[in-house]
Amino acid sequence: MRAGLLGAVAVVLLVTGCSTAGASGAAGSGAPAPRTASVTPSAPAPERTPDGTLLVADFDSDTVTFVDPERGPIDSVKVGTAPYGLVVGDDGRAWVATAEGVTVVDTEARERLDRIPYTTDTGPVTTGEYRGGGMGIALAPDGERVYVGVNVPDAKGVLEVIDSKEREVTDTVPVGRRPFDVDVARDGDEVYATGHDSYDVTAVRTDTLTPRRLEVAPYGTEGGLGSWLKPHYAVVREDGRLALPFEGERLAVLDPRTGDVDIERMTADTHQHGAALAPDGTLLVVGTGPIDGSDKGPSLTIREPGGRERVIPLDGPHEDVTASEDGRTAYVTGGFTRDGSWDGITVVDLDSGTTRRLPAGVRPLGIAVL
Repeated sequence: MRAGLLGAVAVVLLVTGCSTAGASGAAGSGAPAPRTASVTPSAPAPERTPDGTLLVADFDSDTVTFVDPERGPIDSVKVGTAPYGLVVGDDGRAWVATAEGVTVVDTEARERLDRIPYTTDTGPVTTGEYRGGGMGIALAPDGERVYVGVNVPDAKGVLEVIDSKEREVTDTVPVGRRPFDVDVARDGDEVYATGHDSYDVTAVRTDTLTPRRLEVAPYGTEGGLGSWLKPHYAVVREDGRLALPFEGERLAVLDPRTGDVDIERMTADTHQHGAALAPDGTLLVVGTGPIDGSDKGPSLTIREPGGRERVIPLDGPHEDVTASEDGRTAYVTGGFTRDGSWDGITVVDLDSGTTRRLPAGVRPLGIAVL
């Protein structure tokens, strides 16, 4: 099983883009009615979900959608308002971060098992990029703990720790603003929450739950909330360092032991969001498109462990990415947190660079291969 994917500021600014905070739904009015995933299976659903099926979080709906990588959607399950990130364990259970809580889904039976409410007050349930509730989510290597980054509008974010057997929140830890991504060290000793609006990664010891703020700002922090030049998603490399892509120009490589950040050159020249590692260590990075007239369009960067890159153009913005078990195919979600999203996935052959579009859910963000 493989996890895909994918903060907290609700200040209304007159600057657009993922850099600024602005509520996407009237406070106190409740969430707008979600759209419904369109599922038109060509045959009755199988008794067991086939290996290799994709699972996506439908950010503009209240569902996750099961997607055949050749044919498209085969089924959906209601999980709660505006699901963002998701992670799947070896037991086949998916943990989905929504605006209302973390929902547990049996991916083999394709049914909801539970929803665990947050213990943090995240305000009214709304939708959109700045809504309160869970964003990044990760699972401990032993499967005993789930870690979810919770956006608290107009405040710092919170890492909530869930006991996976009891299905309840056991601890909370303060982290940076709008935790787009949560990752776990390979040995399980630390959790890393990437704070988009605070230019940082919060490293949290899993035994003591002690947090450490590690600034990651290769362009500086002078732009504040109005800046586009912030961290979004990270991956944990084999050597334990975190790699965070910026603008198709700089790959910030963070050593969480020391807080040192090395910069490696990138070549896509585009605003970047989702990141994932293929089984051989190849880094996959989603380019969402230009933030000014000089940037290039949407793309997928394929970066080999030695640093050599190929950049594959994509049609329209995308948000997150994962790879197939054999490492030959990438699946890039079209949900995008900003304007221009679409209801599908781009399937990329990593050997040839050829692409095809696949219908998949409703503004899909987080993704995993089952």
